[in-house]
Amino acid sequence: MSDTPEQSGPQPLQEPSLDEQIAAYQREYRDLDPQVEKVVSALGRLNRRMNVAYGRQVADLGISNAEWEVLKTLVLAGAPYRLGPGELAKRLGLTPAAMTHRIDRMAGEGLVTRDRDENNRVRVIVELTDEGRSKWLEAMRMATDFEEELLQDLSSEERGLLGEMLIRLLRRVEHTQPDAGGRLTDLD
Repeated sequence: MSDTPEQSGPQPLQEPSLDEQIAAYQREYRDLDPQVEKVVSALGRLNRRMNVAYGRQVADLGISNAEWEVLKTLVLAGAPYRLGPGELAKRLGLTPAAMTHRIDRMAGEGLVTRDRDENNRVRVIVELTDEGRSKWLEAMRMATDFEEELLQDLSSEERGLLGEMLIRLLRRVEHTQPDAGGRLTDLD
C-alpha cells in the first residue's frame, strides 16, 4: 500500500518560479539582464493571470471577452454609445468580417442594436442596449473589486508610483511599436 494519496486525473503543469525561469534563461543565454527579465516576466505572468480572472468574471455574466471588448468600446465612445461597425472594427483591431460576426451574435443576445443611420440610410449604427450597459456596469463592479483586492498591499503612494512607472513602459512600447495596439489575428 502506498503512502501517497491517489490523484484523480492529470495534474496541471507546475510553472517554474520567476527565479527558476531566469536561471534557466541565463544558463542558455549569458547576456540576459536578470533584473530586466524579472520585470518583463512578472508583467507577462500578471497580465496572463489577470486576463484569466477577467475572462471568468465576464463568463459569469454570460458574455465573452470578445463581447466585453465591444461593450467597453461603445461606452468609451460616450453617450449615446453608438459607432459604425467599421469604426468598431478599427478600434478593436479586427477585420470587418470578424466585427460583423461579433455584432450579429451580440445583437441576437440583446447587448447591442444595429440600425440604419437616419441621416444616411446606407450607414449602419451599432448602439449599446440597456442590457449591454447593465452587463458592462456589472463587469466593471466585479473588476473593481478584483483590482482593489489585487492592490490591497500597496499604499496609495506606491499605487501612484507603480502606475507612473507602468505608463512610462507603455509609452516606450507605443513609441517603438506604434502598430501594436491591434490584433495580429482575429480572436473569434
